Amino acid sequence: MTKQFVAASLILVALSACGYSRGERALSGAGIGAAGGAAIGAITGGDPVTGAVIGGAAGAATGALTSPDDINLDRK
Repeated sequence: MTKQFVAASLILVALSACGYSRGERALSGAGIGAAGGAAIGAITGGDPVTGAVIGGAAGAATGALTSPDDINLDRK
């Protein structure tokens, strides 16, 4: 189960920085993180709400701390 959690976390972190501006990346990161956290919380028998809060915070922070140079979305 730990391997699944680590794999899911890595995927969520990679996807959490979708967007062009810092605000867009933070918002999309929060949404993706919250959804992933709730799913992981439910799958592992934990509280989905707690998972959503933790995942949302982690996703928002990751999205806000990335720059457009970190992720190339083929925007010129």
